[in-house]
Amino acid sequence: MFTVSREIDFCYGHRLLNYAGKCRHLHGHNGRAVVSFAAERLDDRDMVLDFSEIKRVLNRWIDENLDHRMILQRTDPAVPALERLGEPLHLMDECPTAENIAKLIYDAAAANGFPVREVKLWETPQCCAGYRGKRTDE
Repeated sequence: MFTVSREIDFCYGHRLLNYAGKCRHLHGHNGRAVVSFAAERLDDRDMVLDFSEIKRVLNRWIDENLDHRMILQRTDPAVPALERLGEPLHLMDECPTAENIAKLIYDAAAANGFPVREVKLWETPQCCAGYRGKRTDE
């Protein structure tokens, strides 16, 4: 199995509903997504995936959808007020935990046809969560 990975830095805010700790309040992170791709065989360029293609597509998706946005659960009571203020939001059906944001990035990579293997989202330099989908070729 061949693999390649790309790190993508972005800033975002969120909060966790039904959570007793500090993260129940609106707050922000300087996040780093480490997105890994895998293939049994290399393409006609002898690559799993061109790094510039990852940048062009996935970095762009993150910039347009997650970077400098509040990532909130759709049912969060703060959403109407933030919308009235014109704040940039990305709304999720799930709680915007690091695990669910990692899955969101994984799904975006897969939807663009990339052979994504795993996404790790570093919320801080010491803490990360990840998502690894099931591959049909395993």
